Amino acid sequence: MLIALCIDRLIGWPDFLFRRFSHPVVGIGHLISLFERNLNKTRWSTSLRRTTGFLTLLFLMVGFAILGFFILLIIPEGPIGVLVTSFLVWPLIAAKSLADHVAAVAEPLMANDLPEARQAVSMIVGRNSNQLGSNDIARAALESLAENTSDGVTAPLFWGVLLGFPGVLIYKFVNTADSMIGYKNERYRDFGWASARIDDLVNYIPARLTSFMYAIISRNTLRVFRITFRDASQHRSPNAGWPETSVAASIGVKLSGPRIYEGVKTTDPWLNKDGRDPTGSDLFSGLKLFDRFLWAITFLLLLCSIISFL
Repeated sequence: MLIALCIDRLIGWPDFLFRRFSHPVVGIGHLISLFERNLNKTRWSTSLRRTTGFLTLLFLMVGFAILGFFILLIIPEGPIGVLVTSFLVWPLIAAKSLADHVAAVAEPLMANDLPEARQAVSMIVGRNSNQLGSNDIARAALESLAENTSDGVTAPLFWGVLLGFPGVLIYKFVNTADSMIGYKNERYRDFGWASARIDDLVNYIPARLTSFMYAIISRNTLRVFRITFRDASQHRSPNAGWPETSVAASIGVKLSGPRIYEGVKTTDPWLNKDGRDPTGSDLFSGLKLFDRFLWAITFLLLLCSIISFL
């Protein structure tokens, strides 16, 4: 996990690899789409669509588990095996990609280029970005940075430490399934319910670990902890509120709050309600905080590696 994180931090997933081979998560997405197209018919009853959604999730989870353990069987022991496993895990971590996507929002936002900033933020959030103002764009990007720190970095590393490569592979499948079919709209509400629930489960501990780490590396740890325990549970997600609140309190901004999804305005409460509206400069503050987070995670993995050798 340590080597895989270092590789990702250094080079991410280079464009020449994406152009030539695409990305493993894209392949997982195609597989999920294949099952969804054939097993999620609008004319079917709610119970049948829930059943086919659950069976799809179970079948593919077992399939990826078998694939992961089979790959481990053919990987040699020793340093070569460690290196091969590291390269297999590498594309399933998204630290550099996340930082690059948020920076792509921050730069045009600081230059007051709202069309470019809206286009960039649309790549990392699900809401319609066409009418977002500068504060809304910054808020959306910071929320994505906080939540995806858990989804794209902490969680795959956590499950990798516990279960090795199969753990990372299974987690990435579940998280991808949730991001594709875990929505509460008419098409996915029934078929994707199992994916959403399992994703909540596998992210429960990583989200809180992410939150605690952000609080520890902040400049006012006790204050961040206090605000996090006060506000995190108010978020509509059982997990996303934890890293979002810790990031908001660390930077001094307010996140979440009312927004428009599919033409409907929500009444979500604010996280760190006494904070200011985020701006482009706060995105750069968030990226600096994220960089400190990655150094802290790297240090913890190094410490775990040293202890394992003793």
